[in-house]
Amino acid sequence: MKNFFTKKNSKHITFDKSKESNGFLVPIYNENDLNNPSGYTPKQVYLTVIQKDKIKGPHLHFKRDGFFTCIKGDVKIIIFINGDYIEYKSGESNDYLSVFIPKGTPAAIQNIGTEDAFLINMPSPAWTPEMNDEHSPVFENYDFKK
Repeated sequence: MKNFFTKKNSKHITFDKSKESNGFLVPIYNENDLNNPSGYTPKQVYLTVIQKDKIKGPHLHFKRDGFFTCIKGDVKIIIFINGDYIEYKSGESNDYLSVFIPKGTPAAIQNIGTEDAFLINMPSPAWTPEMNDEHSPVFENYDFKK
C-alpha cells in the first residue's frame, strides 16, 4: 500500500510587462518535484465541485488513488487510517494543500467555506463511469458538524 501524503503548494504572484501584478499561479503537480508520492503519476485530471455546506463521501476506492487540491473555496479532507480520523484543510485559506489518498483508504471531503468549493483530482488509474469502484464506508464516530 502506498503511503498517505500531503504537500503545500506555494502561491506565486505573476506580473505583466509593466511589472504590475496580474494574478498568481499555484504549481500543483510537477513530475520533477521530489515531494511527490514515490512512483505516482496521475493518469487523469478532473474538476469536482462541492456545494456550500455539503459533503462528498465518505468514499472508498479499491482500484485507484486520489490526489486532491482545492483551488477555489476551502475544504476539509477527512481520512480514516488505523482507527483514527485525520483532518487536513485545503484551499484558498490553506496553502492549496494537496492530499494524496491511497486506494483502500476511506475519505470524505467537506466544504467548510462560504461558497462552492472547486477541487482538482489527479487519480491513477483514470476514472471512468464503468470502473465500478465507488464504495461507501461508514464514518460512525465522526462529527461533521465540528
